Amino acid sequence: MNNSIPPILRVTDLTVAFSQAGTMRDAVSAVSFSLAMGGGMAIVGESGSGKTTLALAIMGLLPPEASVLRGAIEYNGVDLLKLNPQEWRRRRGSGLALIFQEPGKALDPLMRVGDQIAEAVRAHSRVSYREARRRTFAAMADVALPDPSYTARLYPHQLSGGLQQRVVIAMALVGKPSLLVADEPTTALDVTVQRQIIELLIKLRHERELALLFVTHDLSLVGFVAEQVLVMRAGAIIESGPIDQVLKNPQASYTRALIAASPYL
Repeated sequence: MNNSIPPILRVTDLTVAFSQAGTMRDAVSAVSFSLAMGGGMAIVGESGSGKTTLALAIMGLLPPEASVLRGAIEYNGVDLLKLNPQEWRRRRGSGLALIFQEPGKALDPLMRVGDQIAEAVRAHSRVSYREARRRTFAAMADVALPDPSYTARLYPHQLSGGLQQRVVIAMALVGKPSLLVADEPTTALDVTVQRQIIELLIKLRHERELALLFVTHDLSLVGFVAEQVLVMRAGAIIESGPIDQVLKNPQASYTRALIAASPYL
């Protein structure tokens, strides 16, 4: 990582635990890393490794049974953990934004997709209905949704999984964030659509100079979207570094097992 570029995100000694039957169990243990402005970092690990919990902690969206026990999450030098919920919500969307793993669950099935994007616009800007509609169509065009004026009138169930994910990405970007957290954004999609979404994220990242934190279990994807990688197991980082270095010369046996399980590598 280029140390001359200031970090947009710095996580220090972050520990997150879940309450289970009266006992606190760590899901993220003493995690520390930094992501430079405009940089790309992948967080890799199998299901249950803590990577999604880490992403939700950064966004301030942990479930009620989870608690941050210690640590700091600094976005542009401000520790988000010290903000009240309203202040954190103000930064969420306009500063940092999240793309969810399953677009079908992220969208309201009873609202037209255009209305959902427009609602995201109005959540971050005081604009007229007409301006919100204009920005909605512009956001839909940016993520290559076909015929925005027509597609905006559809409900989520009328769209394929790939088009639903494009709607979710449009909603994440309307607030013009500088940090995008993508939590397994291609898991529910077939291989062809996965490639389209990855290419879209690459394009948007470079056009908007976004910092990208990409969460995945699939090591074959990381080289396309990021320069740095963190490998997580049982809530802890067991290996990190430039992607080429980690893939060509992995130090941890767990990383070697992940690479062996990725046939496309």
